[in-house]
Amino acid sequence: MDNFIVSARKYRPQNFNTVVGQQHITTTLKNAIRNNQLAHAFLFCGPRGVGKTTCARILAKTINCTSQTPEGEACNVCNSCTSFDAGTSMNIHELDAASNNSVDDIRSLVEQVRFAPQAGKYKVYIVDEVHMLSASAFNAFLKTLEEPPPYAIFILATTEKHKILPTILSRCQIFDFKRITNNDTVEHLQEIVDKENIKADKAALQVIAQKSEGCMRDSLSILDKIVSFTNGEVTYQNTLEHLNILDDDYYFKLLEAMQAQDLPAAMLLFDEINRKGFEGDLVINGFAEFIRNLLVCKDPKSASLLEVVEGMQSKYISSAEKAGISFLVSALNILNESEINYKMARNKRLHVELTLIKLNFLQQAIELSSENGQLVKKKRVDGPIAFRLKQVPSIQIAAQAGAAEVASPKLYIETPKPTAATTNAKPVAITAAPIVSKSEPIKPKTSIQLGGTKKGLLDSLREKYGDQYTIEEVKEAEVLNKEKLKALWDKYGLTLEEQKKHSSFGTFKIARLSIDTDILFTVTVTSVTSQKFVEQERMSILEIVQNGFNNRSIAFQILVDGGEQEEVPIHLRLNSRQKFERIAEQFPLVRELKDRLKMDIDY
Repeated sequence: MDNFIVSARKYRPQNFNTVVGQQHITTTLKNAIRNNQLAHAFLFCGPRGVGKTTCARILAKTINCTSQTPEGEACNVCNSCTSFDAGTSMNIHELDAASNNSVDDIRSLVEQVRFAPQAGKYKVYIVDEVHMLSASAFNAFLKTLEEPPPYAIFILATTEKHKILPTILSRCQIFDFKRITNNDTVEHLQEIVDKENIKADKAALQVIAQKSEGCMRDSLSILDKIVSFTNGEVTYQNTLEHLNILDDDYYFKLLEAMQAQDLPAAMLLFDEINRKGFEGDLVINGFAEFIRNLLVCKDPKSASLLEVVEGMQSKYISSAEKAGISFLVSALNILNESEINYKMARNKRLHVELTLIKLNFLQQAIELSSENGQLVKKKRVDGPIAFRLKQVPSIQIAAQAGAAEVASPKLYIETPKPTAATTNAKPVAITAAPIVSKSEPIKPKTSIQLGGTKKGLLDSLREKYGDQYTIEEVKEAEVLNKEKLKALWDKYGLTLEEQKKHSSFGTFKIARLSIDTDILFTVTVTSVTSQKFVEQERMSILEIVQNGFNNRSIAFQILVDGGEQEEVPIHLRLNSRQKFERIAEQFPLVRELKDRLKMDIDY
């Protein structure tokens, strides 16, 4: 029985014309060969399976061909071409940098470059996955790559261009390979199934092309698996079954149930999907892609982005006409959040069902938030609301001899009607400080025209509103002074003693206080343990000090005085051997037991 050769190797392109989807690169290389303008180093970069290594081999084969075609292609009949096809050419050397990435491997390659080719014009060195080389290997390669012999050509291939040193990039002629489009992939697969006499639906080939995501090698591998699975007949249904892809018909039914707000139908449909073996994340991801396809169908400008199997375009367009843009965008947002949080959910099925419930009532939520057919913005109630402040000039008292009218602004105070709640209201402090109001003025009910001094202001307020509020003058903030601070500190220490926190009380008693600035003082303690005791009471003592000085800006810091050493218990100072010796001195029988049993102590 003949050995089976996978399609990716069997139908590997042998000349530039058979390379799929990279015409911009193959045309450039053919023109360079025909005009004898070859660079000494090439860098082929791009996604996996798009033809980088294949183009490197075709280039190496073509430049050594003794009878090239006028188009710049290899003849495939000369000795150089036949030896290359047989794998016996001495002018082409391939190095897998993924497994040969050390500096010694590169030095060995550089040693080979010194020898001229015995037959042919060029010696070509193809280094695949070049980004795997170590930094020292790159550095060892720099000089040879910059000034190689005239007969040496280096072709580097990589999938991760960003990992290559800039000094390497500057020495190479860079070619960026692109992903192969679905149409090119389908055409190439159709040629292969025709040559192999395989019956294949075009819709199935389109599904394979979508699943491969622009990688020709993956699409050929998938085709080989499905051919083996179906015994030579590739249909749309068995392709979906083999690739574990959910049919779009399920998504259309889900959308219809959600637009009709038929929750039981949506839940039963998901149960049917789940019983077929499809995981919840696959359903969420597939439905999100389905909603995305509907969204791009809403506008003819973006209709070209729709990539679905042949015959489904009209169904997508008709469904997109029935769905509103607001519903599709909101649904896409819900599905995206659900997919992100899927891994963290403990009950995966319930997580998907909750997502379906949200989508089921989404249309109703959109209708409730609309007014006259237009969406209304939600009011922000959770976050902060921005508003503009306007400063009102402070009250200026015109000090003139005699009784004159006050030309300053008037202070308006809105007075509520006396109720049981206002009778027992909390005390409110009112000062004659500058008043700051919102941009919209408050409608006054009662006005008081103020005159005289600050004392007269308070008296007037007490006379007018003394039966409803307790009016007090706000005390001014005080700066720190040591006597009052010490008194407050000692008073809090006595509170700790009453609470039977003796360790904390002792710490507060021996702590030293020093004032640094008007609002900052330092507490000096003797050990780290004492520092922790003070740190535990920081918020309480700070509140007492701030209230005592009527100054909320006061703060303090804690310092440990290194002059005194904290006493450490003896059992913490001894190592394991010393501990055993100490126990043996106190209890000789322990040593005797050790000697009789011939025990070794693990020190």
